[in-house]
Amino acid sequence: MSTPASAPNPVTAMQRLGTESAFEVLARAKALEAGGKSVINLGIGQPDFLTPEHIVEAAIKALRDGHHGYTPANGIPELREAVAADIHQRLGIQVDPGRVVAVPGGKVTMFFAIMMFGDSSSEILYPNPGFPIYESAINFSGAKAVPIPLLEKNGFAFSAEDVLSRITPATRLIILNSPANPTGGVTPKHEVDRLVAGLVEHPQVTILSDEIYSQLLYDGREHVSLLSYPEISDRLIMLDGWSKTYAMTGWRLGYAVWPESLVDLATRLAINSHSCVNAAAQYAGVAALEGPQDAVDQMREAFDARRRVVVEELNKLPKISCIEPGGAFYAFPNIQATGKTAKELETALLEDAGVAAIAGTSFGQYGEGYLRLSYANSTENILEAIGRMEGWLATHL
Repeated sequence: MSTPASAPNPVTAMQRLGTESAFEVLARAKALEAGGKSVINLGIGQPDFLTPEHIVEAAIKALRDGHHGYTPANGIPELREAVAADIHQRLGIQVDPGRVVAVPGGKVTMFFAIMMFGDSSSEILYPNPGFPIYESAINFSGAKAVPIPLLEKNGFAFSAEDVLSRITPATRLIILNSPANPTGGVTPKHEVDRLVAGLVEHPQVTILSDEIYSQLLYDGREHVSLLSYPEISDRLIMLDGWSKTYAMTGWRLGYAVWPESLVDLATRLAINSHSCVNAAAQYAGVAALEGPQDAVDQMREAFDARRRVVVEELNKLPKISCIEPGGAFYAFPNIQATGKTAKELETALLEDAGVAAIAGTSFGQYGEGYLRLSYANSTENILEAIGRMEGWLATHL
């Protein structure tokens, strides 16, 4: 009598799937608030502004006009054309709207790209500390996750030489992010130039450039999009979206510009996973790109003012230092002198001081010794939170 084959274990792959700790900290903060504790949340990366009114009205109009059904899996033509026009206006780059695939948020593009190139025989390079979903999805795919260390001494920018040195014959995808989450680091153009020049020698490697914070730059910095390098355009996936720029996190709307050779595959993945993006949200996205940009400028100016406050105040705290972030809306203070691990300090600040911040290790092993604080909150709340941190440090160190 033959022995029955063992049943496949669906849990095995799922055990490799990580999470995004900012949502876990948010849940703990909400639970503490429900119990009567005052908590200031500098953890979640979400603008504290409302979506501009003309964008909201465009969605309402779309619903009233009867846009209640399925749309093309890659997005309505009006949206893809608006994306291409926006890229041309902002960056001076011509993009075929046919290469644009709209998706419900930036994570979808990350997942699609990693699933395309990740298997047990491949390696994928990703920034560390970096957005935690990169490493999570790479591990889930079965690929080897190869960290690109982002160091404080380099302003948390990547080094072209370092990235290129980590490429092997098994490397299939490199993920880059500038301006960066969680550090606010911005990679200068000369490093991007060197990286692209080196990548010419590695034609088997595709690049996923996460540019979701591209319009949140400070002190006169200009965004360097990898779309501006034609020598890698046939293997570049550029990710962007509406969440951060237009305060539309809950609308779940993002896009990517894909190489011509991968557009059909990305669209097929969309059909298999989510069918299409919410119709009304797409019309709102068109209004965001084609309408007035005053609110974008106002939000950027507000973030810039808060950035200066948070850095100045953090550097007044005992045993904490913080370099100035060049983009996004995160500060990444160095806490090594406190003698506490990042997770210990995250827990203590939340439970004792009522300040929600994220341990640097939530963004990878090279985040140890740091915390992430989001300054997408009011200056009043930022000052109160850092005051609470000062009180806790004074009594516990």
